[in-house]
Amino acid sequence: MRRRRQKEHVGEAIPLSSLRGGRFPMAVLVQTLAVAEYLSFHRAALALGVSQSSVSARIKALEEDLGIVLFDRNTRGVRLTEAGRCFVDQVGEAMGILDRAIKIAGMQARGEAGELRIGVHALTPGCFLDRLLERFHIDHPGIRLQVAEGTAREAQFMIREGRLDVAFGACMHETPDLSSRVIWRDRLMAAMPVEHSLASQPVIDWDQLVDETFLVCYSGTGPQVHDLIVARAAGKWLTPTIQRLDVERSTLLSMIANGHGISIFAKEGAADSTANVAFRPIRDEPETIPFSAIWSPSNRAPALLKLLALAKNMR
Repeated sequence: MRRRRQKEHVGEAIPLSSLRGGRFPMAVLVQTLAVAEYLSFHRAALALGVSQSSVSARIKALEEDLGIVLFDRNTRGVRLTEAGRCFVDQVGEAMGILDRAIKIAGMQARGEAGELRIGVHALTPGCFLDRLLERFHIDHPGIRLQVAEGTAREAQFMIREGRLDVAFGACMHETPDLSSRVIWRDRLMAAMPVEHSLASQPVIDWDQLVDETFLVCYSGTGPQVHDLIVARAAGKWLTPTIQRLDVERSTLLSMIANGHGISIFAKEGAADSTANVAFRPIRDEPETIPFSAIWSPSNRAPALLKLLALAKNMR
């Protein structure tokens, strides 16, 4: 019967489902791999620090349970049977998968691997957020950064739904169910065509902009820019003309360069500008603009905590 069952298994895959559910102890599988490597029960036992009789008895019981002979034994040593070689190959592959799973799980638990989903209003070369993500990637190369652009409102929804781990944006206000922290601050700059009459001045004031047409995006920091312009005009002069646009930052800059209007940017955003756009600081702007991180207080992912710690240190 054993010979017939062994013959049926020759060259066929041994179902690894039998390895799951605890049918075979892990120890006997490790010992089988060791005997297959050393082709000696004695040397395998020495390498594992167990008795030769224990190894021999366990593998014998395994063979009886499987109904196949894994090793041919003789006075000169042992060798794998064809069925044994098939079994050992599969067990080795399964053990490799298990070993990788354990290592990856450990790395994720320590914040050394995995994925971090980040919402941003925009990324410009050299800005604080760009430097932060670059530094984090250098320090933690095993963590994939998934970056999505959107408005602060969209980011908050995605955090609540678990689709983002953290979002960075301008003027984010605290909400009862989310955690937030100011990460960095920046000055406001007015962006205008280089031919604009105000472009010749080193600094400008808000009241010099009341007759201008402001171009503001729907996305990114557009909503915050819109509210800021309205707030600065309140009680002083009529709200300037504000044109809302469904465009990206690069298109907005091109429209400014071509004379369609002006806009407001953070100082860091001026670094990546077009050749025909002038940025001038606003002298009577009362305060710098805060840029905050916002995340769910229930999210204690190690990678997120490391990013927040790095942002605090870089600030």
